Amino acid sequence: MAGKSGAIETRELKREEFPLAEKLWEEYRGQKNDMPDERVFGVFEDGTLAATARCTRHPDGLEMDCVFSSERFRGRGYARLAVQALIDACGSELIFIHSTLVLIPFYKTFGFTPIPEDQLPRTIRERFLFCFGEMAGCNVCPMKRMPGGKQD
Repeated sequence: MAGKSGAIETRELKREEFPLAEKLWEEYRGQKNDMPDERVFGVFEDGTLAATARCTRHPDGLEMDCVFSSERFRGRGYARLAVQALIDACGSELIFIHSTLVLIPFYKTFGFTPIPEDQLPRTIRERFLFCFGEMAGCNVCPMKRMPGGKQD
């Protein structure tokens, strides 16, 4: 497949490529990888990592985060490709996310549905304790995707 500048490739990153994701995430909240419980999916344009989606296994559930496309690659659908790669690999299990309010419609296209905060697994919910039980006030909406995208 070709992007605006050339060839694109969508795939899971190898462990030795995680520093590429961390470099990209410096643009997005300075995130780091916490191996070995993470899988990172990326879209490469001409060998450059352009977008990512991360799946982290917590003790009580899977969480998707770090869905991010670098500013210079935005508007090409790369975040959608990265999320789809993650769903294809991890979607046989229940997945939780903390969506920004504006991105709720985007995540709904993958089968995610908004849920009350108290339906998040404890270890995933605790990542947003700074919201004091008011995730909407922090511009965040908890969502879940049932295994296989089924509605519950």
